[in-house]
Order: sequence, then structure tokens, then C-alpha cells
Amino acid sequence: MPADRSFEKFIIVLTAIFGLFAVVIAVIAGIATVRGGTASAAEGETAAAATDEVVAPHITLSEFAIEGDLVIPPGEVRFEIHNEGAVAHNLAVEGHGISADLNGGESINFEVGALEPGEYKLTCEIAGHKEAGMEATLVVSESGGETQLGGGHGDEEVDWAALDQAMMDSILAYPAETEGIGNQLLEPEVLADGTKRFELTASIVEWEVEPGRFVEAWTYNEMVPGPMIKLDVGDKVEIAVTNELPMGTDVHWHGIHTPNPMDGVAPLTQPLIEPGDTFVYEFVADDPAVGMYHAHHHAQMQVPNGMFAPMIIGDLPLPAGRTIGGIDVPADLEIAQEIPMVLNDAGTIGFSLNGKSFPATQPYVANQGDWLMIHYYNEGLQIHPMHQHQFPQLVIAKDGIPLDNPYWSDTVNIAPGERYTVLVHAEDAGVWVWHCHILNHVEREEGMFGMVTALIVQEPS
Repeated sequence: MPADRSFEKFIIVLTAIFGLFAVVIAVIAGIATVRGGTASAAEGETAAAATDEVVAPHITLSEFAIEGDLVIPPGEVRFEIHNEGAVAHNLAVEGHGISADLNGGESINFEVGALEPGEYKLTCEIAGHKEAGMEATLVVSESGGETQLGGGHGDEEVDWAALDQAMMDSILAYPAETEGIGNQLLEPEVLADGTKRFELTASIVEWEVEPGRFVEAWTYNEMVPGPMIKLDVGDKVEIAVTNELPMGTDVHWHGIHTPNPMDGVAPLTQPLIEPGDTFVYEFVADDPAVGMYHAHHHAQMQVPNGMFAPMIIGDLPLPAGRTIGGIDVPADLEIAQEIPMVLNDAGTIGFSLNGKSFPATQPYVANQGDWLMIHYYNEGLQIHPMHQHQFPQLVIAKDGIPLDNPYWSDTVNIAPGERYTVLVHAEDAGVWVWHCHILNHVEREEGMFGMVTALIVQEPS
């Protein structure tokens, strides 16, 4: 090949490489505005061009607040967002189809577009974060320009006495009555051959999570949590699930030993239970278990919204007569109460214990000297360290499996999907607070809420 043709070919290849490099640079420049996050805009909305006239409010996200420049003039808006939190957060402009995601410690510039004068609701769309306090109002005003720190606490801005009173009032409202009680024991129909048959109906109902706050809950038998199922080892079981939801569903028996066709994962082990259809699960309860049942189809939606419930098979062995950590467990140990406590933090239900938010959570009443068995179930999306004032908790089983070496714990950390079983000796009389120790899960500026209840220990009459 002549030398001039080789040189010509080299120039063509080099030009192609530089052309590709230019395309890559253009793509990088195009996504630099929202690096590491995701953004979406409603149809017809376009990102604002970066000009000297762009309004650039600084917004800070944290656990759990949205703060920053919340009073701005109208125009093309570009948020300068920084996530000061340790976990991922999201910033959304409600009703405008605009949102951006940020990992902990991340900062982005996020083009919003033109905003006319008015008020715009800013929220974090990650499940449970809005309910924990991540919402603010952005005011677009012709007289804008002076910044207002959302959630800030300057001495001239906050009525500290009002904050104190709000907390006192919220605590004194406990226990508040609300409609609906979850976790009720479901009685079976016993068939001629001894099979225990249970009926579950999946449907959407209005559920009062806390006084005056009704939500659309996705339920089994119109309660949150769904009805508790208790079985003996060796029971033959039929559970008929009828679907009255607007979409398909299935039921996974979490921590329960079942044949593969009964595992509840459509379409792998069963057909999807379409709206209006019924599917019957059949298995033998051949192993002791502290399990739960919940939806598996679109679980990110159906489970946090209420489709979860306890299922217990048999009895756990007790460490009676043992000395653990220097504390003697009586040889004649008897359980006065067995308490299933389902933890949630997301969906329409939000931060709750057994489907209720403080002050509507259930108080538990014991006599002085009683031993209680508590089963913690985490059906939420976050970890929850459960702390009981005054009484240490003897952890005897994890996920329904008895521990060879039980241990005492002041605070028991329960991750999503986990179950912990603990014993509590109610020795001292009084009203003892019992709560998740992630403080934003139990308190906000309006007072106490969410994952709080109490153990009331009565003196002998």
C-alpha cells in the first residue's frame, strides 16, 4: 500500500477517535448537572439553561429534614442540593413530576425549570422519610430573595415553649383510641380430616394509623397487621387467599418450611392471584417457627402498605433454670403473655408498631413479677433498635431458631425481615416507655409519634 494511502487511513481513524471522544465529553457534560442521582421531569417540562439569571437556592437534606433557601424570586430554578445525611435521600417537587436522588454525602446541581409565584411542596419520596419530617414549603415570590431556613431554629424564629407544650400534649394523649385493631388471632375451620383451613382476603380499606389520620391500607382481612395464625407442629394446613385488590398478589410464608409450589413467588412457584381469584396454599406445619406471611408480588408497595402478619408454629424452648450473664432464670418459669410486635416504617402506614402510630399504639399491662415473651418482626425498610426502659431483654431466639447461648440486651437491633424473640421480667411497678431508639422514628416537632408504646407494670392488688 502506498505511503500516502496509509497516512490517509491513519487520519480517518484518528478523526473517528476524536469524534467519539467529543461525543463522550458531550454526554458527560449533559449528565453533570445531576451526577450520581436520578432526575425526571413531567412531559413538556425542560431543564433550565444555565444563565446568569438562574435562581440557585441551596437545599440541604439530612435525617430527617429539608432545610435551606426556601423563599426565592420567580424564574429558572436550579437547586444546589447537598445530602448531609448518612443515608440516601430524595428531593421532589410534589405535583410536578420532578425529583432527584442523592447518596449520603453527595452534592448535585439540579435543574428544575421555570417556577411561577406560588407555594411548592418539597418532600423526600423515600418510604417513611416524609413522615419523619422531610417536607418543606418552597415559596416563590416577587419579593423573594430573603432566605428562610426550613426547620432552622434561630432564637427569633422558634417558640420554644410551644415546642415543649406540643411534646407534653402528645405524650399525655396516650393511649388514644382509633378505629381498627390488627394482629387478631385467626381461628381456623377444622375439616373432617383434621386439616385447619384459614380464609384470608386481600383488600384496600381506610385504616386509622393515629388519631384523625386515615390512610389507604392494603390488608389481609381488613386489619394491619393481618390476622395472626398460630399452629401446632404437625398441623395440616389450608389457607385460601382471595384477592380483592386492583392488582395481582401472592403470599410468601417467611421463615416457614413449605414445599416449593407453596413458597408464594409468582410466576415461579404459582400463578399470580389475579383480582377476583382465589388460591389455596397447602402444607404441613412440620417445624416449629416464629415466622410471618406477607405479599411477595410488588412487595415494595404491598408490604409497607399493610400486607404482613405473624405466623407462629409450636412453642420455643425456654432457658428455665439457667444462669445467663449472672442472672438466674427460674426453673419454674411460666410465660404470662406472648406479644407479637410488628415494626414498620414505610408506605401509607409509616412509622408504627402493630399498624398504629403513637399515641394510638397499644399499651401492654403486666403484673409485677410476670415474665413476658415478645416476638419482634421487622416488616419495614430500615433497621430498628428496640429499647425497653428499666428491663433488660433476654434474647432466646433469632428468626425462630432457639439460641444455644441466650444473652441479655438493653437494646435489640432488628433488621428488615428479621425476627427476634426475647423474654422480659417485669419486676418493677410503673409506666415504662418502650420504643425504637432511632429518635427520628419516635419524635418530631409536633411531639412524640411513631414507634413508641409503654409497658405498664401493676403492683399486686
